[in-house]
Amino acid sequence: MRKFDYSFLNNGLLPANLINITGAIYSLKTGSEIRKDKYEKIFTELEKIAKVESVKSSNAIEGIVTSDERIKEIVNGSSKPLNHNEAEIAGYRDALNEIHLNYKSIEFNEHTILRLHEIMMSYSGDRYGGKYKDEDNVIIEIDNEGNRKVRFKPTSAAKTPKAMEQMILAYLEARDNANINELLLIPCVILDFLCIHPFKDGNGRMSRLLSLLLLYKNGFDVGKYISFEEQINKNKGYYYETLKKSSTNWEECENTYIPYIENFVTTLYMCYKELDKRFSVVNSNKITKKARIEATVLNSLTAISKSEICNILPDVSPTTVEAVLGKMVKDGLIETIGNGRNTKYRKK
Repeated sequence: MRKFDYSFLNNGLLPANLINITGAIYSLKTGSEIRKDKYEKIFTELEKIAKVESVKSSNAIEGIVTSDERIKEIVNGSSKPLNHNEAEIAGYRDALNEIHLNYKSIEFNEHTILRLHEIMMSYSGDRYGGKYKDEDNVIIEIDNEGNRKVRFKPTSAAKTPKAMEQMILAYLEARDNANINELLLIPCVILDFLCIHPFKDGNGRMSRLLSLLLLYKNGFDVGKYISFEEQINKNKGYYYETLKKSSTNWEECENTYIPYIENFVTTLYMCYKELDKRFSVVNSNKITKKARIEATVLNSLTAISKSEICNILPDVSPTTVEAVLGKMVKDGLIETIGNGRNTKYRKK
């Protein structure tokens, strides 16, 4: 069976880019903590937006979707789920709320993992909620011609309980080592969780919930204000590429964690950068709403929709956003991509 050992994080041979980006994250983290104490109202507003985006994006990665209007209604608790997809979405909402409200007192152990899975699956009527798989599973990939093949064979059902126990103990041991950076340790544990694939269903969504739990417990709570899951979804291809690279030869203990770690910390860095950008725009009361809308579009690294702008600027009406966007397009500052409700805007 796979042996879990994170001591390599203490060998001083990690790539320089990882050291640099973690340093940048710590710097941005300090800045956000100072702002949080001073501008509680703004962070409360950002948390409401991020929760909707997190529930939407984490489920969308797995192909579980509904309309934006229904997502908001379900997340805000104003409507019950109407179908299986919405039941899955409601379950993720409750598990995410559990982490947001109680992460300080929640221990990272098997009981917590099983309980969060049970909460996540509670609306879908899945009898496997809160239980490890009882049959072996495989990860299937489909090539460009539609042919299926086994990409990865996770830990067998019989060995899963022992593997989960050993993974958690290895994490706890590494966590208590002052020479190991927790920010680099967390993605290693998440990768191992995904390779064990302990549940019949919901492993991907659980990996994102556990990522948030461990990040929050270690002081990296940016995911409460900028959706960590949305950033993964935006760069889903890169995410799966690094997952594939880091899981190759995993069972033989010959895999490398580095690609997955790089993706994980880069995603976290993007969250902190986005928080810095959003805070600056939301808090810029000295400039006009028009200028704030223009800055939001022109500073966005990717094409952005009207609804996304409204989320970033909750005090600006959709009508104002639409008028400013129309003027920017007419003046040649930005261009449109798509049409109708799917229209997005980007700098020319």
